Amino acid sequence: MPGMGRLNGKVALITGAARGQGATEAALFAAEGARVFLTDVLDQDGAATAAAVGGSYRHHDVADEAGWRETVDWVVAEAGRLDVLVNNAGIFRVVPMLDTTVDLWHRIMDVNALGVFLGMRAAAPAMVASGGGSIVNISSIAGMHASPTAFAYGASKWAVRGMSKSAAVELAPSGVRVNSVHPGIIDTEMITEVGDDWREVLTPRIPLGRPAAAEEVARLVLFLASDESSYCTGHEYVVDGGIIA
Repeated sequence: MPGMGRLNGKVALITGAARGQGATEAALFAAEGARVFLTDVLDQDGAATAAAVGGSYRHHDVADEAGWRETVDWVVAEAGRLDVLVNNAGIFRVVPMLDTTVDLWHRIMDVNALGVFLGMRAAAPAMVASGGGSIVNISSIAGMHASPTAFAYGASKWAVRGMSKSAAVELAPSGVRVNSVHPGIIDTEMITEVGDDWREVLTPRIPLGRPAAAEEVARLVLFLASDESSYCTGHEYVVDGGIIA
């Protein structure tokens, strides 16, 4: 029904929103009444996604401190407030510890961990000024158990999990909630890093017998962004089909 969206009146910023899971989140948020701001480094895809969902797009490297200040300022200047941040941007590489170079370690940690820290730090004051808000950090099941074939990625997602819990305690008195979402095997472009035969390799580990669609993760993110989760903060939310670690 018109006017009954679960995010009516809310302003949301979603990183890594050009395609895949982030684009699906942006479309769902917009359909539920949010004013959506999308960022990414894939400008052509990002602009097209923003146009498709009726949102606004900006080029944004999440590992850039100044870029975060400019991005939050942009949202507040355009919309007057910020209510929701989804730290969705991330990169995935299948490389075990003994093959992980220092350069690869820093690259993954810069995007997946530093980017989340900078995002929370930049967005929180604007959310406090708006009377509160919700930060949803996209981690992974690799942040819940060992990930020996993707060592740096796993480390970065454990970092997201830990930062989310600490930030939740720090920001709770200001009315800002922080939670992490831990997807399992999701059918997006990122999973092809495992290899072209990823379905045959990974599906047998999933009790529900299939990978998730991006929308199945986005619906959980929507819940955490909305006032329906007003008493939820500092927790991990796993969406993995019951995967066997």
